[in-house]
Amino acid sequence: MKALVLALFVSVIQNPPVLSSPQEITKLVEFAKEAHVKVLFVQIYHAGQAWFPSGLADDSNYQKCRLKVGQDPLKLLIHQAHAQGIEVHAWLNLMSLGTNENAWLLKKYGTDILTRNLKTKESLVDYKIDGAYFLEPGDPRVGDNLVKMVKEIVHAYPDLDGIQFDYIRYPDPSPHYGYTTINTERFMKAQHVKTIDDDSDVWKNWKRDQVTQVLMRLCKTVRQMRPHMQVSTTGCMPYARAYYEAFQDWPSWLSTKLIDFVTIMDYSTDPQQFVKWIDVIKEKTGDLSRVRIAVGAYKMTQMPETFEKEFQACKAIAGGCAIFHYGSLLENPALKDILKDQQK
Repeated sequence: MKALVLALFVSVIQNPPVLSSPQEITKLVEFAKEAHVKVLFVQIYHAGQAWFPSGLADDSNYQKCRLKVGQDPLKLLIHQAHAQGIEVHAWLNLMSLGTNENAWLLKKYGTDILTRNLKTKESLVDYKIDGAYFLEPGDPRVGDNLVKMVKEIVHAYPDLDGIQFDYIRYPDPSPHYGYTTINTERFMKAQHVKTIDDDSDVWKNWKRDQVTQVLMRLCKTVRQMRPHMQVSTTGCMPYARAYYEAFQDWPSWLSTKLIDFVTIMDYSTDPQQFVKWIDVIKEKTGDLSRVRIAVGAYKMTQMPETFEKEFQACKAIAGGCAIFHYGSLLENPALKDILKDQQK
């Protein structure tokens, strides 16, 4: 049987934050080695804030971490991880600004850059969707600026093994978004129409294409600058959510080889549902060779038995597994022990 490729998400919002301490960086790498983790997805862009040197995004967190560590913390992590044969991929949350009302793109362009529905907006908070602000994929300014930011990352960290684009999608609690002035004007001009039917496939396909177009630009940028770097995305589940609500077509991203692999967020706390979703993923992709199945440890910090069942299922079926996330393992060491024991 093919050996498991185990990946681990490392979040900047966990406690303690790994990138703010050389000791925590070392502890992470030591645990990864012990648990036979092969890939670290290290978050360096979240809610419009940067944990890397940037002239675009707010990099105050990077500057604080650099001061505490005494050097660039991500470079230190890459150096230590590579010494143990562990890959490091930069993990970027792209379209979500979280609750950050001072996010760089929002300060630069105002609310025009935020995707929206047709309800009246009287203040900034009216643009929140599921508790967060989301950028409009159909606004070319979004792609322009994200490309520039990715160039900063790739230039600063040539030794990165890859970049994983997260939140490359529309918000999805209710899919009636995309009604910014620029996006609707572009759509009507391209389709030669004067109105928009929210239920039409033409409008839905347009939004799906906008997400893919942004991703194409980002992938092209990385590959032109660093052909050796792997490019990946996260993908939503269930599939209907991804395709019809978030307008995210991750199966086609794989089939066209736009990305090297996809990490699918199989975040069910029901082991049977977890396996059923893996079956759907296999149906949509043909095989799982370029798929990493993400297990939602953050939902199971008090459910170690369930976590173990899902991890075992992932190991037996998929061959590629990603744990979300390291902070959850620290919260309950029993989860850490499960990973270490299963790798013996």
